[in-house]
Amino acid sequence: MELDARLQADCHPICELTESRLLLMNNALVDWFILVPHCEEIELTRLPFAQQTAILSEVNLVARYLQQHCKPDKLNIATLGNVVSQLHIHVIGRKHTDPYWPAPVWGQAERLDYTETQIEQIRQSFTEFVQQENQ
Repeated sequence: MELDARLQADCHPICELTESRLLLMNNALVDWFILVPHCEEIELTRLPFAQQTAILSEVNLVARYLQQHCKPDKLNIATLGNVVSQLHIHVIGRKHTDPYWPAPVWGQAERLDYTETQIEQIRQSFTEFVQQENQ
């Protein structure tokens, strides 16, 4: 399945999970991951319930990673699809100190690109986290 061009331009690939591809939004001001399920369906609710449950397990995995490694004050989890119709799920760790708080993260002009070193550290950290979770 091909990744939407906008997601490809805005994100860095982190890893492939069983049900979805995990991306990192290229904005180091907010801890922001995106899960893109391996399917053609654009609505989560139209997927078979077993697949919805499996995807939710991956959402929860990313949420646990954020809680453990980023210590957010609040988790935001959303599927919008108004701009990018390809099914994707935002899992965002929000902090009272982030520059957008309490406003939504979407459409904000201020951003900071990740360095290649930071991206690789996040990939490694997430991989290690998943390995620990699977023990």
